[in-house]
Order: sequence, then structure tokens, then C-alpha cells
Amino acid sequence: MGPELARLTAEVRACRICVEQPVGRPLPHEPRPVVVPSSTARILIASQAPGTKVHLSGVPFTDASGDRLRSWLGVTSDEFYDAEKFAIVPMGFCFPGQDAKGGDLPPRRECAPAWREKLMALMPQIDLVLTIGIYAQSWHMGSIRQPSLTETVMNWRAIWQAPTATKVLPLPHPSWRNTGWLKRNPWFEMELLPFLRTEIRSRIG
Repeated sequence: MGPELARLTAEVRACRICVEQPVGRPLPHEPRPVVVPSSTARILIASQAPGTKVHLSGVPFTDASGDRLRSWLGVTSDEFYDAEKFAIVPMGFCFPGQDAKGGDLPPRRECAPAWREKLMALMPQIDLVLTIGIYAQSWHMGSIRQPSLTETVMNWRAIWQAPTATKVLPLPHPSWRNTGWLKRNPWFEMELLPFLRTEIRSRIG
């Protein structure tokens, strides 16, 4: 990691803005930012926010969602956690807490405005962004995002062909809560995933 990105990463990992200068209610627990920037990786995983297990481990995707995501990408754990191959920068760096039904709350609103543009500016080598969920898709895709996540993911071919310097592929969240979505949309595993795996392999060797 280059010195400038290393300095910024240290600042991010020490961030307490959601407690000390929150937008709305402060984070209900001690912040633990989880982020893996990279000066060499060509692939950015733009995810949502850490869950409970990741909050405890401090390592992204150390849960069942991570197992499913690695399966989607066709990579091993060693490849996935190699920062020379993958940068992992969620929209919210800290576990946001849970709602009354036990689901994770949306990413904190402080993170992206405070840090995302700075981080992206120091990772110009990124040429593929995997946008997981509507928050990442909104930030990284702008007007080419469709009204719903399903419509956006279904439109992946047109999104891929858009004349942008950095390629983007939209993905649903790999949570077990989306198992029903995967069953209702078999084209995702039959069409998008083989294309995704080819693009991943071409970048990581």
C-alpha cells in the first residue's frame, strides 16, 4: 500500500464520526471500521456494511455471506483476502446495529460523504467495481441504476457496456435472506455469474 493510502486508511480505522458527530442517532456501540483499501488490486468490492460476526472479527465477510460471495466470484479464501487482488470498501465501515426484526440497519450516513471520494482517488488502478446492494449501486452507478435492485441486476449487460473508465457489475447481497431472490431469478447464477468469474479470473490470474 502506498504511503498516502496507508495514512488515509489509518485515519479511517480510527474514525469515530458516527459517535462524536453523528447524523441522527449515534452508533449504539463502539466503532470498529472494517475496510481493506489497496494500491494494487484491480477489483473493488463495494459492499454494504459489516454484520455482527464481522464486527467481532474485524475482517470483512467472515460469515455465511462471505462464503456465498466467494462462491459467486469463484475464488479461494486466500485469493479473496489478498489485498493485492481485492480491495474491500463497504459503504458503511462499522456495523450499524439491528432493527426491531433483527435485520441489519442501513449503512451509517456519515461514512461515504466523509471518506469515499478520498479513498477512490487513491485507488486509480481499480478497473472493476462489484456493487453489492442498492447503497453501493446508488453511489457508484448514479443515473444508470434502475428503480429496484432486481431491475438493476437484470440490466447488468447494458451497465457493463456503458462507456465508463471503470467497469461496474451490480450484485444482490449474498445474505441468506436473499436465497428466495436467487430462486426466483435463476438467470443470475446461469448468466451473470459465469461472466463475473471470467472477469475476476482475468484480473487476478
